[in-house]
Amino acid sequence: MKVDMLNYPSSLEEKSTGKIGGVSAGLMALLWLRKSHVFESSHGWGICAVQRFDYRPKPDPYCQARYTFCPTGSAIPVMKEEDVIEVYRLQTPVWEFKYGDLLGHLKIMHDAVGFKSSLTGKNYTMEWYELFQLGNCTFPHLRPGMDAPFWCNQGAACFYEGIDDAHWKENGTLVLVTTISGTMFNEMAKWVKYDNETGIYYETWKVQASPDNQSTVWFDSYECSKFIQRTYQKLADLGAVFRKIQTNYTSIILFSGEPVYLGNETSIFGSLGNKTLAGAIRDFYYPFRPHRTVGEFFVDLLKIIDRVILNGQFYLFYNLEYWFLPMKYPYLKIIYEEVPLPVGSKTSFDV
Repeated sequence: MKVDMLNYPSSLEEKSTGKIGGVSAGLMALLWLRKSHVFESSHGWGICAVQRFDYRPKPDPYCQARYTFCPTGSAIPVMKEEDVIEVYRLQTPVWEFKYGDLLGHLKIMHDAVGFKSSLTGKNYTMEWYELFQLGNCTFPHLRPGMDAPFWCNQGAACFYEGIDDAHWKENGTLVLVTTISGTMFNEMAKWVKYDNETGIYYETWKVQASPDNQSTVWFDSYECSKFIQRTYQKLADLGAVFRKIQTNYTSIILFSGEPVYLGNETSIFGSLGNKTLAGAIRDFYYPFRPHRTVGEFFVDLLKIIDRVILNGQFYLFYNLEYWFLPMKYPYLKIIYEEVPLPVGSKTSFDV
């Protein structure tokens, strides 16, 4: 069973442009929305989950990765049915290879899963992450001659032979969580292929109404930890029994009142779209562009604080649609929350 592993050039040329807009453009856009009744005030909210697609589109050549995606990726092997395979929880600080434990102090962690075959002695690592790095998945490019923001926001599974013990152990976690049979591993591999081909866009943000545990979740994130949790759940559905250990994951949360639906790329930026709204969205994203000087960064940071915190405005791109978030205190929070290891449910995550 081969999961499509994609390799891309390692150089990244940052390209962006745009005019810095004021708060007034965003307010004008909202006034237009209210006047035209583009949205309904009641959405009937449950969690807005990431949309699945029929296939994975080929990324635009404009999207380039500074660090090559899955450079040693390989096909998932077919295991012998009688094999006994150990499954390991792997976790380490984001960008540990470059910054060591720096982001670990903030509990900004990356998750993966490891496997070890008792018959062959070989071990393997599987993870899910951005094709073009986190920044490109979180904010778009504003390209000259293009009205709509341009997104390089695909994420994908990566499977490769070996477990880098030092990488996971030194500042993170490498711990046995369960054992499975070769048959269960092969069924999981089929599910990974399905999951990888249909869940294709990385979503950094979780958006909810307040920090309360029972708060309404408007949008859920879709990143490395969610893939690992889905994998664990699939293994539990196949009969795996997990050890009783605590498992925590990182979430980056935006706090917002009820989101306002704005439209998709065509309805906002197309020939019949609303130029005021389109301009407000472009102006919002402009300060998040890559910066070439420290001074540039701090000037734009002040603009971001003014827009997001002082004026409570955030534009979210989710499921290929744009939403306005009326931001509220505490605005943003990074949490490291416990999510227990799963128990089986034959109806969950079926292929």
